[in-house]
Amino acid sequence: MKRSISAAAFICAALAVPAWAGLKPGDPAPDFTADAAVGGKDFVFSLSKALKKGPVVLYFYPKSFTRGCTIEAHEFAEAAESFAEAGATLIGMSKDTIETQRKFSTEECRDKFPVAADPELSVIRSYDAVRIAPTASGETVSDRISYVIGPEGKIIYAYADPAPDKHIENTLAIVRQWRNAHKD
Repeated sequence: MKRSISAAAFICAALAVPAWAGLKPGDPAPDFTADAAVGGKDFVFSLSKALKKGPVVLYFYPKSFTRGCTIEAHEFAEAAESFAEAGATLIGMSKDTIETQRKFSTEECRDKFPVAADPELSVIRSYDAVRIAPTASGETVSDRISYVIGPEGKIIYAYADPAPDKHIENTLAIVRQWRNAHKD
């Protein structure tokens, strides 16, 4: 019996943070600033400034205007108000240029949350979020990884899955749990 409980605990822990997720809960989140767009308008996103307001949901996605990334953007847009109500800042990031992100922020993010440009992959690399295998065209892009970062600058949750399905649901649940545990 003891062995099956240990095995079950191990399986649950492994499922909570997939082995391929870059950073793990408790790891410091690398600080960054990046060119971003929301509603087609440019601004500079600062992680340290956003963390002063509460947790940040930072999600990396491979490429704007592709099927999975568009689905994920639509779902995050539908949940953007729920993230805000839970006190979280939401931002997506890919290797795309700011010109592409400007258009993506309006068309696919529906003016609900910002997306940042990281064409040099510097932030993506610092979060260990580079896709291991390049795309069919040989391009290096980010993996699909979502992080919840606590106001103290530590990773609270990491979730990596090539399918966009659970990223929104999982990160929103973690943000709500965090909020409930930190009510004044």
